[in-house]
Amino acid sequence: MGILNVTPDSFSDGGKYLDPKRALERARALIAEGADLIDVGGESTRPGAAPVPPEEEWRRLEPVLKVLTSATATPISVDTRNTETARRALDAGASVVNDVSCARDPGLLKVVAAAGAGYVLMHSRGEPAAMASLAHYGDVVGEVEAELRLGLDRALQAGIVAERICVDPGFGFAKTPEQNWILLEGLAGLAELGRPILVGLSRKRMLRERVGGEPEALLRAGLDAARTAIRRGARIVRVHDVAATRGFLQALQKSEFSID
Repeated sequence: MGILNVTPDSFSDGGKYLDPKRALERARALIAEGADLIDVGGESTRPGAAPVPPEEEWRRLEPVLKVLTSATATPISVDTRNTETARRALDAGASVVNDVSCARDPGLLKVVAAAGAGYVLMHSRGEPAAMASLAHYGDVVGEVEAELRLGLDRALQAGIVAERICVDPGFGFAKTPEQNWILLEGLAGLAELGRPILVGLSRKRMLRERVGGEPEALLRAGLDAARTAIRRGARIVRVHDVAATRGFLQALQKSEFSID
């Protein structure tokens, strides 16, 4: 899953792809590098980020989605927690909703179900502006699994077909860097949910705190984290550096293990 942020304030690439032409160029580059899916977001949900009104979120997304869905057959995911944004994006040709709110909005779930769209259920707690204060766990792996299970139940009850759902532990969302590493090591525990696991580790704070912000070191750390995630059951990786990640994992698959 290649990342395409159309925001002015995302932590890694905010402001680069607000122009639809530049966004299309970036999407085409990600596809050429081997992305199977492009995840487009119009609201930064990094820790401490202020909420974006749905109308502003859609103002950013609409021109980009129109260009992308008319110019490429690669599936498009929209990264949103707003019902109306999800509805408009699916109407515009997106085929997946990446929900960072852990299925808290019944309206969004109904929109996804009605469209027969794919759904990414990501673990989080609270709003981005305050979620750092909610990073309290006795057993981070067990509690994330339990809260994802509740979200999964809500999604299924809303009518989303199980085969269209994958789960994301939400690295960096209401979790400290130390908790993220514990969660990564225990990722196999999420297999009990019975759905494919998606992980978003690329350029996250947990990596920057270990290796610093130098791009090459950060990339290597991200590749190592992706390897750990795959070994523990992840089947989708959400990344900025598509070519490097795909090449790394393909080489790993050939040399060390097979992914069934």
